[in-house]
Amino acid sequence: MKKIVLLLALLWSVLGLNGQKDFYQSYEFTAADTLRGALRPERSCYDVTFYDLSIRIDPEKQEIGGWVDIYFQTLADFSRLQIDLYQNMYLDSIVFEKKPLTFERQFDAVFVNFPVQKEATSGQFRVYYHGKPTAANNPPWDGGFVWGRDRRNRHWIGVACEGDGASLWWPNKDHLSDEPDSMSIRVSVPKGLECIANGNLRDQVDEGKYERWEWFVSYPINNYDVSVNIANYTHFADTYQAEDGSELALDYYVLDYNEKVAKEHFEQVKPMLACYEKYFGKYPFWEDGYALVETPYLGMEHQSAIAYGNRYMRGYLGGMIPDGMDWDYIIIHETGHEYFGNSISCNDLAEMWIHESFTTYMEALYVECEYSYEDAVGYMVSQRPYIDNEEPILGPQGVNWEDWGGSDHYYKGAWMLHTLRHALQNDELWFSLLKSFYQEYAISNVTTADFVQWVNDKTGQKWDAFFAQYLEYPEIPILEYRTTQEGENLKLDFRWNCAVQDFAMPVLLGDPKDFQLVKPTTYWQSLTLDGLDEKDFEIATDLFLIKPKRAK
Repeated sequence: MKKIVLLLALLWSVLGLNGQKDFYQSYEFTAADTLRGALRPERSCYDVTFYDLSIRIDPEKQEIGGWVDIYFQTLADFSRLQIDLYQNMYLDSIVFEKKPLTFERQFDAVFVNFPVQKEATSGQFRVYYHGKPTAANNPPWDGGFVWGRDRRNRHWIGVACEGDGASLWWPNKDHLSDEPDSMSIRVSVPKGLECIANGNLRDQVDEGKYERWEWFVSYPINNYDVSVNIANYTHFADTYQAEDGSELALDYYVLDYNEKVAKEHFEQVKPMLACYEKYFGKYPFWEDGYALVETPYLGMEHQSAIAYGNRYMRGYLGGMIPDGMDWDYIIIHETGHEYFGNSISCNDLAEMWIHESFTTYMEALYVECEYSYEDAVGYMVSQRPYIDNEEPILGPQGVNWEDWGGSDHYYKGAWMLHTLRHALQNDELWFSLLKSFYQEYAISNVTTADFVQWVNDKTGQKWDAFFAQYLEYPEIPILEYRTTQEGENLKLDFRWNCAVQDFAMPVLLGDPKDFQLVKPTTYWQSLTLDGLDEKDFEIATDLFLIKPKRAK
């Protein structure tokens, strides 16, 4: 394991990331981290095409059990592959072509021995399992099952497992890079309870004291998005009409005593969907529909069945949005994840900014759409205090990294996009760039490099240094400057002071009534601002994530 760590540290050094917080020196990675996070040969040898999950949930015992059929396509010859299931869950047997297979556990990884499987063939095996899944102590930040009760003391159950992984409750290839093309989710629960999962409900089957709810997801889905919600729900429906006239099914599942307040509160869904359609295109999982499901935890972006637990409040449990606005943070944010996180997905938790930064920025776009550009800028400014600048936005790859010290992959990343928009000073280009990137990569996995290259290609400029500074280093760029009043004019000396030597981002400064766009580099430059008094000189820190510093 030490050799692996050293090789990873060397790789980051070669890539020029030695100025970053050195995760490999400050954090002790284990063999379990690598087994969970790396694309080892036992994972890269096959691609999952379909999961058929069939389980029974016992709310009283807080236990689950059943099986999952894993359909796969071979990408290389293999006789051994890896699936994942937490150690506290019991693997009863694994069957392939009606014959049991042998397997060995290493931490939460399971290595299954097969007859030799040749490249470009397909197959299916079944995994039987049972157990008492991890219970979440602080959902959704802490993953696991939530065995809750509603205010009438009835079972109210959910599961959220982003970061911790879906393998805490069902066997799968638990790596972000491999999404099944579609999935069946069949869950048996005691009669009297409803079970809401992802996709569309296909059937309800009487099983005596239990009832089986059969759901089908017709699109690729992240494993951590797969979820079940069990409660005494009432259901009501609506439709959203897209710009092209097509209709999207809207389904709402709420606790029966919350139906009246939910019907009024969820009216904000349709204008929100119109805003997101304006900026990115139609809702991505059209055939599976859009749903909000009331949960005993705050929320999560479970694809086509968004977990909602904000108690029908404005903002984030009543706060976190500026006065004068009235919208529900969980609805707006988690729906944004349907575009970035669920449709466009990263391959490794280290690049989780692709999910969180874009979605956090989408909140500001929603504000701009529903209110005004000035309100959107104000909203961004209201989030700036949450930026820590203490670690890079990009984490270490291949180790299932989720030990973030703060929320910079949300707020700082969103501010990076806000900054890029204003550095371009071309909103037509900016919005075209965003929309075309989303539509090009919809329903697929992307990397940071994909977005950087897209920006370079669409703008005809190189932004590599820009992204390197904001993503790979904790510190934001410092704009050092000196001013000298020369009669009616102001002489300005300026430069960037930052980790990336070829950083040369344009910035707005001068008279705030008529800002001038200048392009500092890491070398001193000078210019004269005609007719400007020093007391009126400003730098547009509401539009750029930078730190101005007056030099001597």
